[in-house]
Amino acid sequence: MLETSARLLKLLSLLQSPRDWSGTALAEELGVGVRTVRRDVDKLRNLGYPVDAVPGVAGYRLGAGVALPPLLLDDEEAVAVAIGLRAAATGSVSGIEESSVRALTKLEQVLPSRLRHRVRLLQSVAVTPTAGASVAPDVVMAVAAACRDHQRLRFDYRSHDGTSTVRTTEPHRLVHTGRRWYLVAWDLDREDWRTFRLDRLDPRIPTGPRFIPRQAPELDETTRGVASGAYRYQARFLMRAPAEQIADRIANTIGTVEPVDATTCILSTGSNSLDELTLYVGLLGFDFQVESPPELIDHVRTLTTRLGAATPA
Repeated sequence: MLETSARLLKLLSLLQSPRDWSGTALAEELGVGVRTVRRDVDKLRNLGYPVDAVPGVAGYRLGAGVALPPLLLDDEEAVAVAIGLRAAATGSVSGIEESSVRALTKLEQVLPSRLRHRVRLLQSVAVTPTAGASVAPDVVMAVAAACRDHQRLRFDYRSHDGTSTVRTTEPHRLVHTGRRWYLVAWDLDREDWRTFRLDRLDPRIPTGPRFIPRQAPELDETTRGVASGAYRYQARFLMRAPAEQIADRIANTIGTVEPVDATTCILSTGSNSLDELTLYVGLLGFDFQVESPPELIDHVRTLTTRLGAATPA
């Protein structure tokens, strides 16, 4: 009886992977015959699990049922889920903080001791609430579904100054920087790749029609758009330090660094505030020169005069 129960659990675990299983493949994994697999599948169905027959390949897949079946996770999957729930509790997606904590508590209760210790180590890591704007879960799900299904997505988009436009896109990927969610998409009206902040985006449902995915930009181009494209001011600084030293202090979602020579580099970044740009780069601890935009150059001159007047003669 114990052997049969253990086999049913392993069968359920196999069926939860995102693939179609032939009866022969399941039999090899379980070390039994194909007839035993058919009987075990019938037992799972009698227990309420929606095991669907796959036409054409004499196989099986786990379908969607009226209730959520228990998930069977291996060690690394369980730890990964715990880390994800811990991050979700910081509030980057609004409305799921409390449910994330409840789910993490339930997961910890059923973990074997060897994994419970690993997960509890997460509690010693201080996770502060995200400083970025939160995004509604239905927005994340709608955009993620459009990316997955290769369906055009139209949405109302609010720029940094509050103006709203309707954008028609071919969505490619979601990017989460730890502070904000972004959509990387092909803008059909502008005929170019664009990066959009999800907290400024209101999807228009239904989506469609389907599209053939284009060659996507490389990851470094995506992070370049995240670092500056969604902000009011895009700035360039000539940093009087090797590129390696600046890159070691700048996350690629905050700015991009391009070497000029062995002792200087260009830092490109963005912000909605000229003060924030000035202070952020000034506090890096290296000499620098503002190359653009012109309003930042004027702002630094004004701030320099003000700071100089604040010191005693």
